[in-house]
Amino acid sequence: MSEPIFDVHCHFPRNWQDPDAQDNEKAIDQRADALRSAGVVKASLLCGGRFGMGYEESITFARRHEDLFLPSAVVDPEEIDGRSVQQLFDMGYVGLKMIGVRRAYDDLKYFSVYEMAERLGMPILLHMGVIGGPIDYAVTHPRRDVDAAKTYKNMQERRIKEQILSFGRNASATRMRPFHMDTIANTFPDLRLIGAHLGGTGNYDESASVARWRPNVFFDLSGGDTIERHAVERGLIGQEIGVEKLVWGSDCGNDEIQSHVDNLEAIFKVVELDDDQSSRIRWNNAAEIFGLEEPVFAEE
Repeated sequence: MSEPIFDVHCHFPRNWQDPDAQDNEKAIDQRADALRSAGVVKASLLCGGRFGMGYEESITFARRHEDLFLPSAVVDPEEIDGRSVQQLFDMGYVGLKMIGVRRAYDDLKYFSVYEMAERLGMPILLHMGVIGGPIDYAVTHPRRDVDAAKTYKNMQERRIKEQILSFGRNASATRMRPFHMDTIANTFPDLRLIGAHLGGTGNYDESASVARWRPNVFFDLSGGDTIERHAVERGLIGQEIGVEKLVWGSDCGNDEIQSHVDNLEAIFKVVELDDDQSSRIRWNNAAEIFGLEEPVFAEE
């Protein structure tokens, strides 16, 4: 039997171009099938709030696969406070996700959210760095790629452009840096924080610095081939960032989940992790963060 995998960064599937056309039952079932096929046995499902359906409706779909999904609410800390976090917890949410904040993550305005999350034991996944788009210009360009050209033309359509403008125009990467997690961790030492994408391209040194000294700060390996390549080439796994501080997340469509699991296994071999170290990243770290397992410490 293959080793179990915990996915800390699994989005509720969404049809961004035509949300109303999506069959949500079918979409969540297909997401669950793709995860299970790739060996994922637990997934923090990021849903509700800022994207798509409301929190109550979203969690009903998550409960179709209660053995797999741990619902985590996507929240805007401009719009919610500690009382709202308590309500989400009472509804059944066990974690939170933030992205595209209008102030730095460590702004005092957001502290009531962190305080309540710490009190309730709700881990928070924080997007780090630049928010990706539909075309990765480091890999391709509409000038030489038919699919990229089609995507670019579709982006110009009014409906998609409005969606991008409504969120992306006021989303500064400087507000979503790993060093902000240091402030939060110092103020709320028992709050478990996960920085997405190893902190984001350009922020790896900050991630390593914060992970080095703050016990409840972790980073996920999601973000695609570029992040995975950097994790190896820049010695981020087990060198700059200890294996106990790393978790895995998919953050992709159904058809890509298996390939990123395969990439993870390949990375373990390249950086020469032993079985215990690999299991830490696949499962144990995340299971401890979400309270499914008790933390393990060395004994004399």
